[in-house]
Amino acid sequence: MLPQEIIVAKRDGGTLSAAQIRFMVEGLTSGAITEGQAAAFAMAVFFRGMSTDERVALTLAMRDSGEVLRWDLPGPVVDKHSSGGIGDNVSLMLAPALAACGAYVPMISGRGLGHTGGTLDKLDAIPGYVTQPDAATFRRVVAEVGCAIIGQTADLAPADKRLYAIRDVTGTVESIDLITASILSKKLAAGLDALVLDIKAGSGAFMATRDDARALARSLVDVANGAGCRTVALVTDMNEPLASAAGNAVEVANAIRFLTGEEIDGRLWDVTLALGGELLALAGLAADPAEGARRMAGVFDSGAAAERFARMVAALGGPRDILENHHRHLRRAPVMGDVAAGQGGHVAAIDGRALGYAVVELGGGRRRAADDIDHSVGFEGLVGLGAVVEPDTPIARLHAADEAAFARAADRLRLAYRIEGRAPDEGALIVERIA
Repeated sequence: MLPQEIIVAKRDGGTLSAAQIRFMVEGLTSGAITEGQAAAFAMAVFFRGMSTDERVALTLAMRDSGEVLRWDLPGPVVDKHSSGGIGDNVSLMLAPALAACGAYVPMISGRGLGHTGGTLDKLDAIPGYVTQPDAATFRRVVAEVGCAIIGQTADLAPADKRLYAIRDVTGTVESIDLITASILSKKLAAGLDALVLDIKAGSGAFMATRDDARALARSLVDVANGAGCRTVALVTDMNEPLASAAGNAVEVANAIRFLTGEEIDGRLWDVTLALGGELLALAGLAADPAEGARRMAGVFDSGAAAERFARMVAALGGPRDILENHHRHLRRAPVMGDVAAGQGGHVAAIDGRALGYAVVELGGGRRRAADDIDHSVGFEGLVGLGAVVEPDTPIARLHAADEAAFARAADRLRLAYRIEGRAPDEGALIVERIA
């Protein structure tokens, strides 16, 4: 086979065979496919699209470009993927709760992208926590604790790393075909029995419209199931932050308060239980999602989920007393203060993207991939849609590195909130279930 023949076939709207796709992916991995050929292939897929069978073939070829984990554990191996949002720290509660229910969760997570936060950046706020452990440590923690949240290793789906870098500079990032293969190749390389997907829609999501979110969710579910992994997707609302915190250390603290029962954000509770309930049902640990959600609530109420979280943190190098003394371990920003609404009325809309970029400007996210992060900055106590505020009502407590950064972020925060005379119509948090 010749790469140019495969590129021409896709350029002209043809359907590629699994063998042709595998040839291209093997060439991406080995370097036999040039940068120009890879870019041309990505552009041809971007404009011509792929069938479900082609997407499955691409996903499996990218999965098999590196190590595929195999597990010998006394329970099902499961995971969750979120398409990203603001205040989305669900993984920090979901993974230990699933472990407390008898599942094993080798969660391969990512860093912040654009205006959205990343789970690994949050965990890096915990002193000593190793987000890139060696393979032996990763396997040991999953087996002993039941969950480990780490970053992608170089051995998992290396073809995706090269193709993504090419897509990033050739205007082909938005292809649903390529997004699907990118997400699932890494997840399936973790050796999963079941997967749940949280696809966000709204002002704080990459997929701003529900139709776009549904299209991505449908593609992911069809391809994952076609690849042999039992999968369900929930399309969820991201027109306001999921947690009442946005940042890194502040979201870890928020998660710990949730786990210990000190303070639980309602939207966060509902999404976490819904995702966990779906996974427990998929994995055979519950009769249906409703029973799964009840089991999840039980391990939160009993403290079993919090105990698993503490064990995971300690096993991966973090402090053993993170639950009791998180205020001492998580770095606090030098400048903190409340930001007042500035006018009275109802919170009618929140620009999640603007809020996310306010965290980035504070130093809590990256403008470039090589940027360092200030884990201490961000917002907590964010008021939600429909809240009634007076001009002096705080809409958030702001954590900043200095007074100038505080002033800039406070202005961005106020601009992200639209306050009007009437309350907005309440929308559904879980928009749709796609199986």
